[in-house]
Parts: sequence; structure tokens; C-alpha cells
Amino acid sequence: MLWIFLWIAWVIFNGKFTIEIAIFGAGFATLIYIFAIKALGYSAKMDGKFFKNFGKILLYLAILLWEIIKANIAVMKYVFMPGAKIEPRLVYFKSGLKGNVTKTALANSITITPGTITVWTDEDEDVFCVHAFDKSMAEGLDESVFVKRLKKMEE
Repeated sequence: MLWIFLWIAWVIFNGKFTIEIAIFGAGFATLIYIFAIKALGYSAKMDGKFFKNFGKILLYLAILLWEIIKANIAVMKYVFMPGAKIEPRLVYFKSGLKGNVTKTALANSITITPGTITVWTDEDEDVFCVHAFDKSMAEGLDESVFVKRLKKMEE
């Protein structure tokens, strides 16, 4: 499946379909596929996991987009309200997530959400350190919608 995805991406990014683009794309997809197997430990079993969780991944991305929109609105309130009292916080919490992929997804989700940034993580101890723009943004990070969704994806 990865090879097919790479080939289709190649054709789409080229903007047109010709026999030369198709052949060169096949070669390119093959080289990247071989690299993924040898250097990244990719296997065909990973395709199955991706498609098995595809619906959950799409739902997570929709939730992430919604949380980004809500956080943008919250940050804009501080920007447009002169004299608003901002109380930044540095918060440490444990997520309860087991896999490195889900822990990385959580750290990145926190970072791309306006008003918060993952400062440090310890994947072995499952500890996250997050800087929040305001104390209201720091509350409940350990029980956030991101953590709940990622736990469901691990099941």
C-alpha cells in the first residue's frame, strides 16, 4: 500500500499524467519503499494497522482541527483585550499512553494548538512538560480530548 500511495502522490504532485511521469514515479516509489523497509523498519503489517485505524485517525484529525480553532479564538481574546491578565504556566503530567507513536502524536498536537507548547517529554517515564499561555489552557491536559482519543486508538 505504501508503494501505491507514493506513486499516486508522485503523479498528483506532478499535476499531469504522462507515461514518463508514471514510469519515473514507479522508480521513485520503489526507491522510497526499499528505503522505508531497510532504514525505517517498515513492513506490510503496518499497512494493515493504518487501514484498520483509518477512521479513528480521521476522527482524531477532525478533533485536532476543532481544538486548534477553539484555541485560536481563546488566544485572540487575549490579543484584542487590552489589559487582560495573562498567567503562564509550566505543567507536568502523565498521559497514560503506552506507544511512542501516540505519545509523539500527543506532544505534536499540544504544540500545534495555539497557546500551548510541549517543552519536554520523557517517553520512558511518560512525563510531559507543557508551557501554557494562560492557566486556563493548562487545566486538564492529562485528561484532554487528545489523550482520550489516543488511548482509544491504542486499544
